[in-house]
Amino acid sequence: MYTKRLDVLRNKLTEKKLDCILINKPENQFYVSGFTGGEGVVFVTNRDAAIITDSRYTEQAKNEAPNFEIIELKTGVSPIEVCANNFKSKIENVGFESHYLTYNQFEELKKHFEGVEIKPAANLVEELRIVKEPHEIDLIKKAQEITDKTFTHILEYIKPGVTERDLACEMEYFMKKNGADGSAFDTIVASGSRSSLPHGRASERNLQPGDFITMDFGARYSWYCSDMTRTVFLGRPDDTQVKIYNIVLEAQQRALEYIKSGLLGKDVDRVARETIDKNGYGNNFGHGLGHGVGIEIHESPRLSPKGDMELLPGMVVTVEPGIYIENYGGVRIEDLVVVTRNGCDNLTKSDKHLIIIN
Repeated sequence: MYTKRLDVLRNKLTEKKLDCILINKPENQFYVSGFTGGEGVVFVTNRDAAIITDSRYTEQAKNEAPNFEIIELKTGVSPIEVCANNFKSKIENVGFESHYLTYNQFEELKKHFEGVEIKPAANLVEELRIVKEPHEIDLIKKAQEITDKTFTHILEYIKPGVTERDLACEMEYFMKKNGADGSAFDTIVASGSRSSLPHGRASERNLQPGDFITMDFGARYSWYCSDMTRTVFLGRPDDTQVKIYNIVLEAQQRALEYIKSGLLGKDVDRVARETIDKNGYGNNFGHGLGHGVGIEIHESPRLSPKGDMELLPGMVVTVEPGIYIENYGGVRIEDLVVVTRNGCDNLTKSDKHLIIIN
């Protein structure tokens, strides 16, 4: 697998007229090499592939990345300096992750690679990650299975007096107890009027009868993420709450029926957005319809009004319309799907019909 990825990366370097690339971002280091240490750098040329890390991680790197030379850092020497000492004489230019490198690291890169052309290579590895390999989809499916089980579990805990933080802690604990490495991101639990906050972190607010309760959460399994949102009601919802919920559900269903390869992200976003807009809540849906998911919780492609990337089979994206009314509350429903040639494979199995907890 990693041999193939190295070949694909090297072809990309040739296409971009790069002699090599310095990879600092941990997610990209893992994708290219299998190394999970996250300390040091990965350096790839058309012939060489090396991981430069300190003694805490050298044994781990040897086990995880057999296709790579492992160079141990000495005290007081930086990974970029080691790259220059070992590879500078073999190259005329070096690509770097301009979207990730810090200013200090960039200055160090210029210093140690003086005389070598330094070329931005933003998102070069991320572009290779957009379409998922079959085994990656299997890992995402496993992460989503854990997430679905967590939703079923947490419904039993929802009752008046329980805090949002109580729910978030229980969900995160349950995910780890059921095989997750941890949460894919900070669990969102927003109830009552706070549910109008699309990214409302769990607070000490006590749940009350009549609340919207929006839960956005996901598991991380073997580095791969899942992501889902469900909004439920504690006690009987009023007519406006039911109306808003059904509009969001309809918008999502239309988008799920429409999505397939060959469309642009903005095409799918438009279908959901038009549904919400025609019902009078267009100004209350302020974010994009969805985003890619993989090693990171937010990846390309984007389903948004600016989503110009063509959808391809094997891309994994969320479909998550919402309506948010300040000082009143909000609803979001989110599924995780794999784009296919003629539609999508929905990985999210949790019920999304209106759930009322008495």
